[in-house]
Amino acid sequence: MEHSSEPYNLVTPIGLLGLGVVGSAVVKAIETREKLGDSRVSLDVVASVVRDASVKRDVPVDSSKISTDPNSVIVNPEIRIVVELMGGETPAFEFISRALQAGKHVVTANKEVMSKRGSELLTTARTHGVHLLYEASVAGGIPIIGPLMNDLSANKIMSIRGIINGTTNFILTKMAHEGADFDDVLSEAQTLGYAEADPTADIDGFDAMYKLSVLARLAYQTEVPVESIYREGITKIHAKDFRYARELGYTIKLLGVVQANQNLGLLPRVHPALVPLGEPMASVNGVLNAVEVEGDLVGSLWFQGPGAGPNPTASAIIGDIHKIATEAVGKQIIRKELEPFVIASMEGHKCQYYIRITADDRPGVLANVARVLGDAEISIKSVLQKDTDVDNNRADLVIMTHPARESNMQSAVGSIRALDTVACFDSLIRVETYNS
Repeated sequence: MEHSSEPYNLVTPIGLLGLGVVGSAVVKAIETREKLGDSRVSLDVVASVVRDASVKRDVPVDSSKISTDPNSVIVNPEIRIVVELMGGETPAFEFISRALQAGKHVVTANKEVMSKRGSELLTTARTHGVHLLYEASVAGGIPIIGPLMNDLSANKIMSIRGIINGTTNFILTKMAHEGADFDDVLSEAQTLGYAEADPTADIDGFDAMYKLSVLARLAYQTEVPVESIYREGITKIHAKDFRYARELGYTIKLLGVVQANQNLGLLPRVHPALVPLGEPMASVNGVLNAVEVEGDLVGSLWFQGPGAGPNPTASAIIGDIHKIATEAVGKQIIRKELEPFVIASMEGHKCQYYIRITADDRPGVLANVARVLGDAEISIKSVLQKDTDVDNNRADLVIMTHPARESNMQSAVGSIRALDTVACFDSLIRVETYNS
């Protein structure tokens, strides 16, 4: 049967929960396409819910359609699709639940609610025969949810590895390329609007943790609670770590990684990592995101692009709206019942480590550190010794280890800190292992 190339002659009424930066971008994009007549679907913003209706907004929505009452959208009989752009778990979970129960389709960009309560919401959607789409919740405008949900269903996913927070990638890129200090670059990121006034969610890894939970649940058809994900932010990374890392052939990125092993379990982790300069992930700079998915049949697939910002996020949101409006969502592939993965402990993770310590510049210091590492069954691969920037009587000692267990390394760190010749244990960064 041939499909018509003619545009759809239908108008889809939508309601917005949230009309901030992203909500405004969605409305503006809709209006632009309506004026140009280049959209297959005609969208009509019937109502919008905001926290403060008195705030002046540069957005093409009639003031009569803006309200602080969530019921103006949730139970509005005119509205077919509810778009939730409030963020956070509360009250978003309640509003999405009520909209689904009222027979509305829902599109959301909310990674926190989808990571913490996603399974509940998806069950509610199925129960009431409606769709809940959330492509914009991870990696902005990069299509990754859809491929994991359907296109890669023939594959057993071996691993997912990505740069999934644009703010931290911007900060680390600046530190790597300009030798800038963390605090200075964070301040610049806030000025440019890449970082919030309270940047905790980004720089402490919470944002990446939420997104990794969403991806892992889709890829492995099992719950990956956020509290089961090892999380470490970037606040302890210093400019000199980039200098030494580059000398060793690496750069530093904040990665979200989940790897499957039938014997050891599923290990989800978010932390800074040394990435070999020859790997594509090392060249993902600025606010860009990238996600690498490895399947047993397809091998390694690479998704890269703008992972944040109002327009890329609006692209994913409107794409989901179009899928619903044109009935192009299809059914999610439901795989046969699988044994749930055990969530593995970070203690069993094995990798190389980068260690930087400030130590007295005198004989025997390295020998003492090597003895501690040896006692913990950790062997040294290479050592750099550099003059410190401020004290001629001390040196920066940079050690790269051979692969070791996380539990052994953490034990050794405590013993190294206790050495009287070690002034400060400055950095411990894991080295990400690639098969290539």
